[in-house]
Amino acid sequence: MVDLIVDFLNTVLWNYVLLYGLLAVGVFFTLRLGFIQFRYFGECFTVLLKSRHEDTHGISPFQALCTSLASRVGTGNIAGVALALTLGGPGAIFWMWVVALVGMATAYAESALAQLYKVEDEDGQFRGGPAFYIAAGLKSPVFAHVFAISLIFAFGVVFSAVQSNSIADAMYSAFAVPEVVTGIVLVLAAGLVIFGGLRKIAHFAEVVVPIMAFAYVAIALGILAWNFDAVPGVLWSIVAHAFGFEEAVGGVSGGVMAALLNGVRRGLYSNEAGMGSAPNVAASAVPDPHHPASQGFVQALGVFIDTIVVCTATALIILLSGVYDPTTGETGINLTQHATKAHLGDFGVYFIAIAILFFAFTSIVANYSYAENAMIYLEHGWKPGLTILRLLSLAMVFWGTLQTVSTVFNAADAAMGVMAVLNLIAIALLAPKVSLITKDYLRQLKEGKEPLFDVSEHPELAEGVDATIWSKERGETAQKRY
Repeated sequence: MVDLIVDFLNTVLWNYVLLYGLLAVGVFFTLRLGFIQFRYFGECFTVLLKSRHEDTHGISPFQALCTSLASRVGTGNIAGVALALTLGGPGAIFWMWVVALVGMATAYAESALAQLYKVEDEDGQFRGGPAFYIAAGLKSPVFAHVFAISLIFAFGVVFSAVQSNSIADAMYSAFAVPEVVTGIVLVLAAGLVIFGGLRKIAHFAEVVVPIMAFAYVAIALGILAWNFDAVPGVLWSIVAHAFGFEEAVGGVSGGVMAALLNGVRRGLYSNEAGMGSAPNVAASAVPDPHHPASQGFVQALGVFIDTIVVCTATALIILLSGVYDPTTGETGINLTQHATKAHLGDFGVYFIAIAILFFAFTSIVANYSYAENAMIYLEHGWKPGLTILRLLSLAMVFWGTLQTVSTVFNAADAAMGVMAVLNLIAIALLAPKVSLITKDYLRQLKEGKEPLFDVSEHPELAEGVDATIWSKERGETAQKRY
């Protein structure tokens, strides 16, 4: 019965609502904001390179990016890409690219809104996200509560199981480590991090994420260099299969529609643009420049790194290996390990196992930080609530190591779909606010000024916004300090 309900939700959400809604909202913000992710792509790096500080109120923008990347770069980049190739063929990768490129505008919008409507909790720490901007911007606390509950279920519960499942599978395949042993170790390691709260998670991500991402991309670039002559043909295959210029790969049924469906589904699962997850940590950053739009640029870059860089690396590793064959039924971590072994020998199996260990483990702790943010919104910092959430999240980490891939992936798809629908509706309704924020930032940029946001100068944005956070005095103080 449970499987039937989950399958029904996935059919409705992914085959109809999100398939069109996700792309439509991404295109909508791309057009409304004047192709901001392309025209101002360089600003993403400018803001990130400038923003390295934190203070008593929040984490640094760099830490916020690393934490969001810790969540984005996980099983979706290794197991999810392999699954997309198996079910949708090479063309699915093209649609993952499309989702990411238009999703950069969506990520910009939701993170800018999270910054605008953020608040300070009882400890003086910045908090925010979709639940906060739904309540303050749309004046819909009921809607906000539904979103927060959905986020806790998806990121605090289900996704922890998805990540631990992939780790257990990889550890068993590479090192014959029993799933129970992997589960126990993961629970202990994750507990040490998540019981430290957001700052400990951010510091952990700041160190681990750049190292793991660089190592993975470096290996992929080495494989591409070794197979340089075959790269153009593989890239053409991705585009050709996306539009039906070539016959479907053996074992892949559905042709263009299969590529589209699986590319969109796995693309959203991987980069999370529009899902309403990353804004939770984006809101906790101390912005530099002191403007809500600055963190929109930072998180847009996160989508680019996740899909265009890391997911593409995995896809090319598999497609260049010569072992890709959907008819065998091999998919997920096993396919990626098999492909890497074809390139690097036994080292490839061990490398992917270690990569998924770090990718998925960082996702577990980052996903928990999102759920913690939602719990703080619901309970206003009620400490027993956070403890219960932490224990439940760790329990699901252990549970996930003992389940099948299909079970946890299907549950994750359903939970993520519900959450994404709620957030996409919210940011679409708040689009006029995003436009005003963006125009103010770009105007100051064109005037040669460092953008500074003072909500008292924007009465049309003032309702629901904490004027003590977004004041000229606070921005000038921050500029002098840093």
